[in-house]
Amino acid sequence: MITLLNTTGQPPLTNLANRALRQKIYEASISRGSRGSRGGEFDNTALVSRIMQLRADKAALMGFANFAAYNLTNQTAKNPEAVNAMLGQLAPAAVANAKREAADLQAMIDREQKAAGKPTFKLEAWDWAFYSEKVRQDEYNFDESQLKPYFEMKNVLENGVFHAAQLEFGLTFKQRTDLPVYHDDVIVYDVFDADGSQLAIFIFDPYARASKRGGAWMNSYVSQSKLTGFKPVVANHLNIPKPPAGQPTLLTWDEVTTTFHEFGHALHGMFSNVKYPYFSGTAVPRDFLEFPSQVNEMWADNPAILKNYAKHYQNGGAMPQALLDKVIAASKFNQGFATTEYLGAAMRDQNWHQLAADKVPAAKDVMAFERAALEKDGIYYAPVPPRYKTPYFSHIMGGYSAGYYAYIWSEVLDANTQKWFKDNGGLSRKNGDHFRAALLSKGGSVDAMELFQNFAGHAPEIGPLLEKRGLTGAEGSK
Repeated sequence: MITLLNTTGQPPLTNLANRALRQKIYEASISRGSRGSRGGEFDNTALVSRIMQLRADKAALMGFANFAAYNLTNQTAKNPEAVNAMLGQLAPAAVANAKREAADLQAMIDREQKAAGKPTFKLEAWDWAFYSEKVRQDEYNFDESQLKPYFEMKNVLENGVFHAAQLEFGLTFKQRTDLPVYHDDVIVYDVFDADGSQLAIFIFDPYARASKRGGAWMNSYVSQSKLTGFKPVVANHLNIPKPPAGQPTLLTWDEVTTTFHEFGHALHGMFSNVKYPYFSGTAVPRDFLEFPSQVNEMWADNPAILKNYAKHYQNGGAMPQALLDKVIAASKFNQGFATTEYLGAAMRDQNWHQLAADKVPAAKDVMAFERAALEKDGIYYAPVPPRYKTPYFSHIMGGYSAGYYAYIWSEVLDANTQKWFKDNGGLSRKNGDHFRAALLSKGGSVDAMELFQNFAGHAPEIGPLLEKRGLTGAEGSK
């Protein structure tokens, strides 16, 4: 039995050679919750219409033109117009790159069909994952398992993550073994500032276990506050598989970057220097929250940091640069597709939540509204459907209503910050101290966009994100 995930794309599509079966799985996926599926009790379109109507009515009662205007008031974006402008700048470059990627996939299909003596066929949405994986293997042929011996977990943490924080901010860390912990796997560190004073306590909880929820996250167990006099106690919780007793914990590259990412949240909590707990640390708008953690990821492949932690766990040998180069190059592969499918969902979210109360479509018109909105926004491209269609878009039915844009909004801020560091000499105490003083220490006590501009000296620009995602050079990317 093949179980469908909540996204439009499904993992089996990557490996299934049977094209008819790929099509069947894809069509089952996109028809979920709509009249094109089993209908009746499984049709969500009436619920979609009702939810959107109630939200639009609520916004009108509160004096707003639409629910997005109401919900974005306390976010960094402030208003729907700012979100539309950012997404609209990204869309042409994303679709142009997706079409270039599609041409490469079509060329592979044509070659394979010709070699097999069969007629070719046109690339469809259910073919993309299968052929893009073939292209990826051809262009970036490497085995992820080759990397893991160079990424022993504690070495990554202490000689990678902590080393970056020491070079950037002057922090030092000392493990504590005298404090009680809730599980034997938990490691505790005192964190000391550059002047030797204690800044915080950091808790590292790396392993998956039955009683622990999935994913990776940061918790602030004690928030900094000048009012209370409390220093922060922050934790990073990961879900790394625990190896058998006596075996080293070897990380994937994704787990390495996740460790750096989550520590970016921890730094945001530790550096807080505000009066009121309400504004402490990561108490910031949702579309700003992921920004500091995304910035911290850039040190994972920084040469000065990498050479300090990417060492073979058995002999201490340095990881070959050619191996890492393949990993980094592969990270920009298929970004036209990835950005287009994301934007398709983010723009749908805004389309729904920017409707006035008298414009919400009835259940029978929900899917037609979605298709028309995709075409109007210039993001409709049949081989690359939205990551979520409305009837199974759980994010916007829950806490991310009018907020799915936040992921890429934070990434725009991150890309601008990475460029700022590069333009100003890279990893240094001077740059780190400026980042800390101007932004990380303020928590939610100052408007988030004001913080960014105080740090960077300008409003965020779209160009650095296009470059980071490998979308530069495309039509419409200027």
